[in-house]
Amino acid sequence: MSNPPVISIIDDDGSVRAATHNLVRSLGYVVHSFASAEEFLRSSQLGDTSCVITDIRMPAMSGLELQAHLLARGHSLPFIFITAFAVESDRARALKAGAVCYLTKPFDGEVLIGCLDTALEGKGAATGK
Repeated sequence: MSNPPVISIIDDDGSVRAATHNLVRSLGYVVHSFASAEEFLRSSQLGDTSCVITDIRMPAMSGLELQAHLLARGHSLPFIFITAFAVESDRARALKAGAVCYLTKPFDGEVLIGCLDTALEGKGAATGK
């Protein structure tokens, strides 16, 4: 039997991070949570991560900057973006760079589950609200 996928959650809002962590963990995934993109990059989890769920707007390095940073270094992980400040240009940039979903907070847990299913199956882009 294979190991469950590892999901890395990156959000500077502790309550969103905890709620998302608990939801994803309840699905049987291994979950690691980080308060910043820099914390994630300093961790040893990058190599094990199957999917990244991240806020777009965070202090220092944004989720979009993290995505670009990883792509530039050859890491093409599926990204699910979550944001409280939906901006069409951010959405377009995220999806163009290969994001699976772009969700606006608050989002429905079932929508996030569908995004995870899509990300882990390697299917095309999807969006939710």
